[in-house]
Amino acid sequence: MLQTRLSRLFCFMSTPINENPYQEWVGKEESVTELIGERTSQAMAATLDMKAAPRTGDPLPPGWQWLYFIPSVARSELGIDGHPAKGGFLPPVALPRRMWASSRVEYRKPLLVGSEAMRRSKILKVSNKQGKAGALCFVTVEHTISDDGGICRVEEQDIVYKEATPPGTPLATTRPYEAEAQWTRIVTPDTTLLFRYSALTFNGHRIHYDLDYARNEEGYPQLVVHGPLTATLLQQYAVELGRGRDLKQFDFRAVSPLFVDRAFTLEAREEDDKSLALWARGPDGELAMQASARFGA
Repeated sequence: MLQTRLSRLFCFMSTPINENPYQEWVGKEESVTELIGERTSQAMAATLDMKAAPRTGDPLPPGWQWLYFIPSVARSELGIDGHPAKGGFLPPVALPRRMWASSRVEYRKPLLVGSEAMRRSKILKVSNKQGKAGALCFVTVEHTISDDGGICRVEEQDIVYKEATPPGTPLATTRPYEAEAQWTRIVTPDTTLLFRYSALTFNGHRIHYDLDYARNEEGYPQLVVHGPLTATLLQQYAVELGRGRDLKQFDFRAVSPLFVDRAFTLEAREEDDKSLALWARGPDGELAMQASARFGA
């Protein structure tokens, strides 16, 4: 079975570390205003092979808020991994690896393409833990997106920092995920999909496009599919299965990575008349991402 170091991050019992050198960052805030541009939404629709792209005045689809409010960091200010150098709004955590671990998103009212919106961000929590894979630091950030009519979307996003895994560390194995789906869809991610999503989100993380770096520095067997891309695909699938109802809540948690040119499946089952359980299942049957969706009336 394919398995990499990332999966070990979420498959252990971790314990808190009392000393927290980044506590002063809790409560820190920043805000940015941006036009929810039609051109970007059209490019995203083309990337996902959607027949109809959202136009000015249409609601922005769930997950597409991640295409906007992105810092434009100079290339000279990037780290070796392609991420912006540490510090600034987020705490300068010393651990070398970072990733988007999970989110809880609330959709309150439509965010319209063509509108001007503001995203206010606040650091809610910084916690240090010790797990089987080594030291970890979790940073929880709240993002609130508003337009002239009020709050549109609220998200709590968990970012995790971890130690680099020494070269030659044996890869862990995974068990097939045993949940049974009512609906399933096959997705085969290619390099063009990863390239376009990296470009749309101004994501310089090299694990998505630099194979030598992904293999030799971070220990992956292939280029890695973006976690938020998988979460966006799951939200799109939930909307299609929602029978015209508005998506009100979407939560997801990354479990293990997915890789370019290896087909995976989006799967779902109904929990009750207003909610779905969803997940992405990797090519060897492993759980890659777990999610839930809740709809309005």
